[in-house]
Amino acid sequence: MSYFAINFKHLRTLKGFSQEQMAEELGITRSRVGSYEEGRSEPPLDLLSSISDYFKLPIDAMVKNNLSKVSDTSFINIGNQRILFPITVSEENEDLIEIVPNKATAGYLNGYDDPEYIEQLEKIKLPFLPSGKHRTFPIKGDSMLPVKDGSYIVARYVEDIQDVKNGNTYVVLTLNEGIVYKRIRFTENPETLMLHSDNRNYQPYEIHKKDILELWEFTCCINTQEYDESELKISSIAQMLQELGVELEQLKKL
Repeated sequence: MSYFAINFKHLRTLKGFSQEQMAEELGITRSRVGSYEEGRSEPPLDLLSSISDYFKLPIDAMVKNNLSKVSDTSFINIGNQRILFPITVSEENEDLIEIVPNKATAGYLNGYDDPEYIEQLEKIKLPFLPSGKHRTFPIKGDSMLPVKDGSYIVARYVEDIQDVKNGNTYVVLTLNEGIVYKRIRFTENPETLMLHSDNRNYQPYEIHKKDILELWEFTCCINTQEYDESELKISSIAQMLQELGVELEQLKKL
């Protein structure tokens, strides 16, 4: 099924154009615009390519995805084109943060770029967050202690992998690993990254940048369990030792 008719009309509406104005922009007649929007005909390939260039959207996105529920801010600029990115807003035009629950993590791998899937996720508002698109992911296991199993990481979407900061933590989505929360460190190979767990019982592993589907930078953590005193002491000691280790590494280089 082609969604072109629905999408063409929706994209024109987002521009605030009448059919006459859209026709003038594309160098075609108003009746052709009406015919395309009503699904009575479809544009030839050369015109479809021109329309794709005009809206800076891939032809595939315009034909295969229903864009009628997304706003103009639902597209992220990538080079000279835009890609569809599901962003939802409240009635007050505030960005809503989708929550990926534990039971939906497997489905997220298939639906991360599907607006209808994202729309079904529960949402929250956190007005204190910095600018950017945020999403909330569940944490499983103890590989990133002191972040506990069952906690949630609120993270900001990273548009360009070149913006990754060495040593910071990220939620990483890959085809093979699914969703993981790890500390990223650079390698000598510019095409790969090393994923580290803060819990030293887990070995780091290398991934190719080309295998990364999505990348989200840590913003804050929502704990669902209270810490007891012993855990806080252990956490403080672990942090102190880790910082000491960093200082020692720096001294070795002198």
